[in-house]
Amino acid sequence: MLPQKQAEEAAIVTSGVAALNNEMEQGGGGDGKGEDEEASHGLSMTTLLWHGGSAWDAWFSCASNQVAQVLLTLPYSFSQLGMLSGVILQLFYGLLGSWTAYLISVLYIEYRARKEKENVSFKNHVIQWFEVLDGLLGPYWKAAGLAFNCTFLLFGSVIQLIACASNIYYINDRLDKRTWTYIFGACCATSVFIPSFHNYRIWSFLGLGMTTYTAWYLTIAAFVHGQVEGVTHSGPTKLVLYFTGATNILYTFGGHAVTVEIMHAMWKPQKFKCIYLMATVYVFTLTLPSAAAMYWSFGDQLLTHSNAFSLLPHSGWRDAAVILMLIHQFITFGFASTPLYFVWEKVIGMHDTKSICLRALVRLPVVIPIWFLAIVFPFFGPINSAVGALLVSFTVYIIPSMAHMLTYRTPSARKNAAEKPPFFLPSWTAMYAVNAFVVAWVLVVGFGLGGWASMTNFVKQVDTFGLFAKCYQCPKPQQPPPLSAPGPQMQHH
Repeated sequence: MLPQKQAEEAAIVTSGVAALNNEMEQGGGGDGKGEDEEASHGLSMTTLLWHGGSAWDAWFSCASNQVAQVLLTLPYSFSQLGMLSGVILQLFYGLLGSWTAYLISVLYIEYRARKEKENVSFKNHVIQWFEVLDGLLGPYWKAAGLAFNCTFLLFGSVIQLIACASNIYYINDRLDKRTWTYIFGACCATSVFIPSFHNYRIWSFLGLGMTTYTAWYLTIAAFVHGQVEGVTHSGPTKLVLYFTGATNILYTFGGHAVTVEIMHAMWKPQKFKCIYLMATVYVFTLTLPSAAAMYWSFGDQLLTHSNAFSLLPHSGWRDAAVILMLIHQFITFGFASTPLYFVWEKVIGMHDTKSICLRALVRLPVVIPIWFLAIVFPFFGPINSAVGALLVSFTVYIIPSMAHMLTYRTPSARKNAAEKPPFFLPSWTAMYAVNAFVVAWVLVVGFGLGGWASMTNFVKQVDTFGLFAKCYQCPKPQQPPPLSAPGPQMQHH
């Protein structure tokens, strides 16, 4: 009887996976039009710019989201780590991030397959990571996923506002950075009008083009500028600085807190498995040359200049890079805040509303705390490391690895898995070993040592500049020269 029962269970799961694949093939995997439906409407302008659900759209979204403002802080991290550690840790965390993004995609497919067996429809509903955890592991995992994910995305959005103010200051310093934060907070609030990741096609394409220009501008400008007089490359010198830089790189390749939302926007989500890895490989071509070139040119000066733009001379090329990064940071603000909009919509029961204007209106309260926190903690650079250590470590490294191990802990779960182990790691035991290594490494090095170092550095910034700093790391205004002493006055009789 037991073999017969297992055969029946396998048949049920197989039929569920087949139904899921069928729905995905027909466009049910996303939250908008399917591929076949899109093709029937021809290549209209709306289709080209708005309705994105292909594997290429997902690749652009992953790459664009991964390399936003962090591009400008990686030279700062290299000055803390030294050249060799900077390169090695980028490669290491890039591969680690690609692995956990793969795990998230596998768990999403597993969740969808199980729900399809129950005839659950996701029309007008965007699946999110905490719902996957809830469906596979229960309410406690849902609470943990929701808390870490939302807090990380909240501060991810805050970082984009801080970066906007920090960058525009290098073009126009007539206003202080805090005032620029007010202005860009209002501009970024317009992201409430973008319904979902299905509608980021043109934005993610442009965003990646903008960061590509900026990365190669930094690389070329650093070599053209040459090494500054008396340049020194003393990093690493202190453990605090070393682990602060390491957690900033951990944060760089931990941008897949929105993986589930990007997958759900795809017409065929099962194609996602290797997309994040391919996006990471492209990102390496941007981050490694630019960070290495800037560190070679300016060395230890970067320790007090967390924004790479601050050390390069003013020019039209630099202004163009600043403007393009500003636009891209608006896009990345949307990437980070859109999942928060979805959560808020679900809390107040407005998630299935089709009116774009009504959804935009109910999303506005989400922007207010983001705006406020960007004004309170305007520490460009140190805040990246703090978020990386305390939030990214759990959100996109530890929780996915543990969730995968627990989801497939039983022989029946492994036998009926919607996705089998990959060809390069065909053993479940090997997958468990890799996942256990990821959890242990990130818990000790990322969260433990990285948390200590980044919070020590963060507190130092608060003590030095204070909360609500008006202009963080702005050059001090030059004092006017003292007036010369008046000469002897001629007396006229």
